[in-house]
Amino acid sequence: MPYGYNGKILHVNLTSEELIVEEPSESFYRKYLGGSALNMHYLLTEMPAHADPLGPDNILALSVGVTTGAPVSGQSRMTSTAKSPLTGAIGDAQCGGFFPAEMKFAGFDAFIIKGKSPRPVYLWVHDGQFELRDASHLWGKITGEVEDILKEELGDKNIEVAQIGPAGEALVRYACIINMSNRANGRTGMGAVMGSKNLKAVVVRGKEGKKNFTVANKQAIIDMARHGAKIIPESDVAGLGKYGTAETTGSQQVVGGLPSYNFNSGVFAEWEAIDGTTMYDTILRGADVDKQDLRGRDTCYSCTVRCKRVVEITEGPYKVDPHYGGPEYETTSTFGNYCGVGDLAAVAYANQVCNQYGMDTISCGATIAWAMECFENGKITTDDTGGIELKFGNAEAMVTMTEMIAKGEGFGELLGLGSAAAAEVIGRGTEEYLITSHKQEAPAHMPQLKSSLSVIYATNPFGADHQSSEHDGSYEGSFKDYAERLKALDLTNPQPKRSLTPEKIRFAVQTQYMYSAMDSVNVCQFVYGATWQLFDMDELRNLIEYVTGWDITIEEIMTVGQRRLNMLRAFNAREGIDREQDKLPEKMFKKALKGGRSDGFKVDKAQFDAALDEYYRQNEWDVETGNPTRHKLEALDLDWVADMLNV
Repeated sequence: MPYGYNGKILHVNLTSEELIVEEPSESFYRKYLGGSALNMHYLLTEMPAHADPLGPDNILALSVGVTTGAPVSGQSRMTSTAKSPLTGAIGDAQCGGFFPAEMKFAGFDAFIIKGKSPRPVYLWVHDGQFELRDASHLWGKITGEVEDILKEELGDKNIEVAQIGPAGEALVRYACIINMSNRANGRTGMGAVMGSKNLKAVVVRGKEGKKNFTVANKQAIIDMARHGAKIIPESDVAGLGKYGTAETTGSQQVVGGLPSYNFNSGVFAEWEAIDGTTMYDTILRGADVDKQDLRGRDTCYSCTVRCKRVVEITEGPYKVDPHYGGPEYETTSTFGNYCGVGDLAAVAYANQVCNQYGMDTISCGATIAWAMECFENGKITTDDTGGIELKFGNAEAMVTMTEMIAKGEGFGELLGLGSAAAAEVIGRGTEEYLITSHKQEAPAHMPQLKSSLSVIYATNPFGADHQSSEHDGSYEGSFKDYAERLKALDLTNPQPKRSLTPEKIRFAVQTQYMYSAMDSVNVCQFVYGATWQLFDMDELRNLIEYVTGWDITIEEIMTVGQRRLNMLRAFNAREGIDREQDKLPEKMFKKALKGGRSDGFKVDKAQFDAALDEYYRQNEWDVETGNPTRHKLEALDLDWVADMLNV
């Protein structure tokens, strides 16, 4: 048996109900490492060009990585990849929790799913065995209910379930895949792809009490895990564990980087009401308990950071069940400051609805915020909304619209298409208020301040994303804190704030390769990286060696990141998506922010256009089209992709 991976990939044809096991070579695993890069191999080789994202020809690939399931923090990640029904481009999303590790223990490294079942089904994989089962009795049920039914039905409370909720069944374009009822493959509409295939869930379980894969150096992994646990209190992830990602709300407010009122401002007067510290002191489960380690913090398999929020509200109009977790920074922002809502209970409830019905909180909250700005400017009226006063600050309207989207009711059905598609349907100038790139809503980090994100948002193959590169601050004012770690990426020349120099673009490119690699190794970007994370790139290299036995280098890991990025871009090029679509929303160029330290800020169009050219050059892509060149693809051992593109 190989070290670190099972050497088995399950191919599932839902149309014919044929299930076949493939056993790739060791060189295949070393070339891709797992996750997103591995998924792209199958999408490019087995999916026809111009497939309908909601049709049977679309392929949904679910995979873990070579380190998944090792007893150390930050390795339990699973990547889902398919053509996105939200953007029409490549879709890619990661999740944490216990499902990824259990998938590895169940005996497989990936599931490659194609076709469409004539009836609702779920895939049941356990200890190397697999079958499709009827899911008609699960259709229409929310995530928590489905988990309870399946645990009873299969007679095992320790199964792990990755599923869609009713939003995925209804083909909400940003529906997601949910496991543990609160962990999501959140972005790009992977849940709608599952819904279009009548695939309700994937259920996994390893052999009772045994881990079905071996590692090369178990003791070294244990030592690494103990070291990580020991240094957490002095690390930058200590606050992340205690307060969650929403601990950053205050710092974003101070610098004017808290996107508010649909990106019209970088400050929000009620920010403290939805801050991570407020959540910790009020609605975090066990907030009345003095001992910090007893408060509502959940974790992923074998991770000691324990950053996942668990909240509970038992009184008032918005009761929240801790089974559905709690909101993180992106969620408190999109339902909170994006919408001008300073009601933490309402935000937490909206998060619960998304987890029950299976929706991306970023696209959902941002789409509602877009609709609110349209309403404020008379482009949308109560005739459209069914009488709902969809105004900034209206918490009740925000919650109601979230529920309507989840259930496909009234105006919510239209907003379920995503803001870009909804704007195309409505017209009336509503497109002026979009904050989308590649038709995906922007996350809660502002290119007006973090200049390199303007290029990453515009060019990222699956749309605006905040976890595809490092953010500018680590190469600007706070560079002194991260200088030693960034040397691993040959980044030794910090740049001025808000600059888009060639060196700042090099920072964006190199850290994009790093993040791309981590989404292929499939490790948590809150635990591994080159700046504030618990473990640096040397330790990631060490982990891969400890697990697989390979004498791997950081350069080889980064090459996998490049390979994955080029495959993502190649997929889009095959679909006719190129530089023409690498755009920021016009609003970010034309409308200056108001208030706070970012008052008057906007993205400089000429500087941005020049930076795009530089970005393509540094990637060795064609500057005119933004597409990968044969020279670059061949250098990455992707000759077959170059042949496919005919370049």
